[in-house]
Amino acid sequence: MYRRHCAAAAITLVCAMAVLASPVQAFAAPAPPSPAPAPSGKKTLEEVRQEIDGLYRAAGSATDAYNLAEEKAKKQSGEIVKLAQAIVEGQAKIAELKDRAGAQARDEYRNAGLPPGARLMLSGDPQLFLDGISRTRQGQKATKGLLGEMNRTQEDLETYTQDASTNWTKLEANRVKQAKAKKKINAQIAAAKKLESQLEKKERARLLQLEQEAEYKSQTAWLSSGALKEINREASARGKKAVAFATAKIGLPYVWGAEGPKSYDCSGLTSQAWAAAGRPIPRTSQEQWRQLPHIAIKDMRPGDLIIYHSDASHVGMYIGDGAIVHAPRPGRNVTLAGAGSMEILGVVRPDK
Repeated sequence: MYRRHCAAAAITLVCAMAVLASPVQAFAAPAPPSPAPAPSGKKTLEEVRQEIDGLYRAAGSATDAYNLAEEKAKKQSGEIVKLAQAIVEGQAKIAELKDRAGAQARDEYRNAGLPPGARLMLSGDPQLFLDGISRTRQGQKATKGLLGEMNRTQEDLETYTQDASTNWTKLEANRVKQAKAKKKINAQIAAAKKLESQLEKKERARLLQLEQEAEYKSQTAWLSSGALKEINREASARGKKAVAFATAKIGLPYVWGAEGPKSYDCSGLTSQAWAAAGRPIPRTSQEQWRQLPHIAIKDMRPGDLIIYHSDASHVGMYIGDGAIVHAPRPGRNVTLAGAGSMEILGVVRPDK
């Protein structure tokens, strides 16, 4: 217990040192002093920070929509391929059945078109007649079975064709969704980068400090609430593997839509970490929140996923002692952060 509180304090201290290490003047308190009034019509640096944060949040939400559309498109493409294979196999089977039916028709033609029963009656041989009755019945049964099989195969082909058409329509719809989400993501990121580029070097450094101070303030408030008091559970075997995978990616850049191996977005990192641990999970943070079992914060253990913001647009992996590993946003790298440094929506456990 003492070790855990020391580690939690260390996380807080690291956050504070990051703030104090900023190249501009540091402040002992986590919250910055009231900014000087901005010239008329000009936004304060804090307002710019909030606007940039909002743009990246919107880009993150759009990234989730893009990733979900991409995942569905991949699934539908796979279904279309399977259906196409089934259609080809069905057509080959129909061709084979038609050949067999043709062979029967040719056999009857060679016998002057007389049905088997009539040929037996005309044979004049009672024993041949009796022996042939069984063969005739078998032949009739085979013919009936052949026709039934042809009908079933034809019905299957029609179903496969309809399903393929439906999946193709869905595929095209998801491609449209992808294109719209991609356009929105690029627009939001471009707008955020433009805002940052208009700042002077000193202002950009101060902007980073404001970002760190906001995270520090949230983390401190979360720890002060006593949220960490009962969190002392060990990771599961798979959870340890997932944590090892995610922490090994620290320093790699955030790229929206990326699933590795050289870059990740937030849910790309968590989904790949759990896939490496042998437990595939949904691709997006919103689907992870929707589909995975929910866990109380007090019951968290390393490997669990913390979902952030009211729209579940961000996710990080809890690694213990009040910290997460996550891919924050464009322009940032995979890193450690305080678990309470953002608005927590809830916690999910992939291997419950």
